[in-house]
Formats: sequence, structure tokens, C-alpha cells
Amino acid sequence: MKKFLCAALTLLFSGLWAQNTEKELVKKTEEAVKVLQDTVHRGWNTKGQFTFLVNQASFNNWVAGGENNIAGTLGVNYDLNYKRKDLTWDTKIVGAYGLIKTKNADFEKKTDDRLEINSVLGTKAFGEWYYSFFVNFRTQFTKGFIYEKDADGKEIRTENTNIFSPAYLTFGPGLFWKKSDNLKINLAPLTSKMTFVDKKYTQVPGYVDGAYFGVDANKSLRYELGLYASTYYKFDLMKNVAVENILNLYTNYLQEPQNVDMDYSLAVVMKVNKYLSANIAFQAIYDDNAFNGFQTRQIFGLGGTIDF
Repeated sequence: MKKFLCAALTLLFSGLWAQNTEKELVKKTEEAVKVLQDTVHRGWNTKGQFTFLVNQASFNNWVAGGENNIAGTLGVNYDLNYKRKDLTWDTKIVGAYGLIKTKNADFEKKTDDRLEINSVLGTKAFGEWYYSFFVNFRTQFTKGFIYEKDADGKEIRTENTNIFSPAYLTFGPGLFWKKSDNLKINLAPLTSKMTFVDKKYTQVPGYVDGAYFGVDANKSLRYELGLYASTYYKFDLMKNVAVENILNLYTNYLQEPQNVDMDYSLAVVMKVNKYLSANIAFQAIYDDNAFNGFQTRQIFGLGGTIDF
């Protein structure tokens, strides 16, 4: 009987020791995985995408009407994200340029022209919030024109914009909320916004103050101070279908604060394979200094995609 009790107690204590050892091993493994994940997520994380979209239409004896045309768009979307301890720095660079050529048109026309750099530097405040400072820069690559018809019905064009005219520089301190690289919100209540233009557009005879992107006559700069809010949200709608949303809002404290500027961009990438995709781009802008109403553009095309 004594031998039986000794054997039972020995087995019991051996089992408890084994359980404790197993728990300790699991705990140490989890800690090691966490350290590894933290190490992987620290430092630089970069990713980018290059796209080329093409649209083409051809007609021959088509009684319903139509005009031969071809269009192409080049685009770059590049992200640089840095994280180390309580510091985070997120930068996004977006560039796009597109042209369309119609058989009977006198000029090639742009379908897209955009260069934007957005950068947010943050240091840990509390929870998922960071004290932040952001910089946003926007302009275009080439000249823009207004197209009209003359008295003889011939198409004419008038130069209206150019690279750095307009160009927008927006910056300020604020609070940055970051759930992940795919979900971020930035709030900046004291944001400076500077609109740069070529003075030649504001020096024409009879120019009215503010008629060209809000800039006064004989000036090349407009300054605003206001509230800036931006949201970035990217998700997978389904397998191989990624949806990216960017919303920027701005109100000027110094003049007509009730007029809120809005810039919303939607990009949908539907991957066919590693190099081929169908892309949808939509953008809506409201800025009463540029145009008294909504500006919208939409692009759909099939083309090549290269991730880098």
C-alpha cells in the first residue's frame, strides 16, 4: 500500500511539474514571437505600385456614330512607412499622367495629371493616438488648357494652368490616429495652407482679385489658416480586389469658414494576375477658389501593374 501511495504521489508531482514546464515553455515561446514581430515591424517598410492603363475605340462604317480614339495613363503609388518605439512616420507619393487622342481633334487632351506627396510624423501620445506634424504638397506635371470653338467652328485652346501653378503646400501640428498602415486619421486644427501660382496669370488686364485660385491681382501667393482633417482607408473587397479611399477636408478660419474644401479619391485595383489588372479611379474636388462647384474625374482601364 505504501509503495502504491508513493508511486501515485510521484506520478502526481511529475504531472504537475510537466504541466508547469509546458506552460512556461508556451509563455516563453509567445514572448519570443512578440519580440520577433516587434523587431520586424520596426524600421522602414516600403511598397509601391506602377500602373499603365490603356483604352482604345475604333469604328468603321459604324452607323450609330463614333470617333476613333486611344488613351493611356501612367501611375505611381508609393508608400514609405517608418516605425520605431514611439515614433511613426508615414509618407505617400502619388503621381499620374494620362492623354487621349481623338482622330478628328486638333489637340491631344489630358485625362489625368497629378502629383501629390503627403507625409505625417508622429510621436506616441496615448493609446493609438500620436502627436503629429504633417506636410502635404500637390501640383501637376504639365500645362492645362481651356478648350473652345472659334467663329469658324475650329477648336482653340487657352493656357490656364502649369506645373507649380497652382501648387498647394499644407502643413501643421495635430493629432494622428493610426490603427494600421491601412487605416489612419489625422486632425490638425492649426493648419497653414499656401497656394502658389505663376504671377503672369494674375497680371492680365482687368483681372479681379481671387479670380485665379483665390490669389489677388499681381500676387503669386495666397495664405490661409484653418482646420485640416484627412482619412486613409484601404481594404480588400474580395480576393484580388483592393479598394483605397483618401478623404481630405479643409476650412479656412480667415475667410468664409463655412466653405469646406473637399478632396476625395477612390482607387480600385482588380488583379487578373501578377502583371495584369483592371483599374478604376475616381476623384471629386470641391474648392470654391478654383471652381464654384464640384470637379469630378473617372478613369477605367485595363493595363499592366508592377509591384515594387
